[in-house]
Amino acid sequence: MPMVRERPGVDKIAPYQAAKSLESIKREYGLSRVIKLAGNENRMGCSARVGEVLNELSSQFAFYPDPNCTILRERLSAFHHVESENLIFGNGSFELISLAAHGFLGEGEESVIPDPSFGWYRNVTLQMNGTPVMVPLKDFTIDTDRILETINERTKIIWICNPNNPTGTILAEDQLNNFINRVPKHVLIVLDEAYIDFTEEPYFNTIDLIKEHKNIILLRTFSKLYGLASFRIGYGIGDKELIERINRVRSPINVNFSAQKAAEVSLDDDAFKNSVLDNNRKGLNLYYTELEKLGFPYIRSNGNFLLIQTGKEPVENTFLQNGIIVRNAGEFGLDGWIRVSVGTYEENEKVIEVLKTIAESQTGRRMSDYETEI
Repeated sequence: MPMVRERPGVDKIAPYQAAKSLESIKREYGLSRVIKLAGNENRMGCSARVGEVLNELSSQFAFYPDPNCTILRERLSAFHHVESENLIFGNGSFELISLAAHGFLGEGEESVIPDPSFGWYRNVTLQMNGTPVMVPLKDFTIDTDRILETINERTKIIWICNPNNPTGTILAEDQLNNFINRVPKHVLIVLDEAYIDFTEEPYFNTIDLIKEHKNIILLRTFSKLYGLASFRIGYGIGDKELIERINRVRSPINVNFSAQKAAEVSLDDDAFKNSVLDNNRKGLNLYYTELEKLGFPYIRSNGNFLLIQTGKEPVENTFLQNGIIVRNAGEFGLDGWIRVSVGTYEENEKVIEVLKTIAESQTGRRMSDYETEI
């Protein structure tokens, strides 16, 4: 029997490849515990209030959630000093990215994507039968001048992950402002700011950009700083008319009840947020210090992860044998590099111990002797 024909263009989309489960890795390597540092998740967990509130509200689980996220909308409106109409909510940043493409990108039109960056930008472009225009990074940073050169009458969306994943680099305020001012007003700029809370230095308030430009949407998430990745909740901030147009393609009930309540209580827990930021800062500084000793090049990060060059030979199996999952950055076109999520301080120390064994195998020298010499 003939198969149902897929829509033209679907064949260009690579199917999602799920990572091995923690249980399968434990069995394969004979491990009792595995530390997952491949997904940029929050290894500090989430606010203790999340579980408490959900237990208190369990009687409401049988009802449909608020389709407008009313309470969370009011909270974030006050938190960011924007109007409630400036906000849109999604089932994580994945859905918000998809909604932007579904609302603005047509067949044969182009979206400009820094390379490497978050892979979902390319997927949603192909879903819409659009054309991805890949622009290589310059010195591991988004090349805004090169992006401007690619813009033509077919350009509809520019995706800017800032800080960028997987490199952790961020655009300086003057560079970002200059870039935005030079982009034609009919082109949508998606500023994906999933990691904005982790910036190394004080950063300017990018939310002010939406008050000056009607073609910008900022994407934020509760997955990283707040540790709510499994709840799948994110939000966008933009001009009211822009948000209204994206809302037209949004599923009516796309954010579940538990996610809304978890996000609401997480906003209040400043102690937890500060502990996460403090742990991230200490973790990155530990890596910087030890990587300098080991001689492994790295890129200073404004995220909760770090890009490290470990050499030509893949090293993820060495980490797996030690019960640690890291990301082979060859998936991003960065052969010889790994991306490691910042874990707890003890987990970061375990990663460094593995890096020492890798350095010893590459140099033939005990790293303890090297440390003594310096």
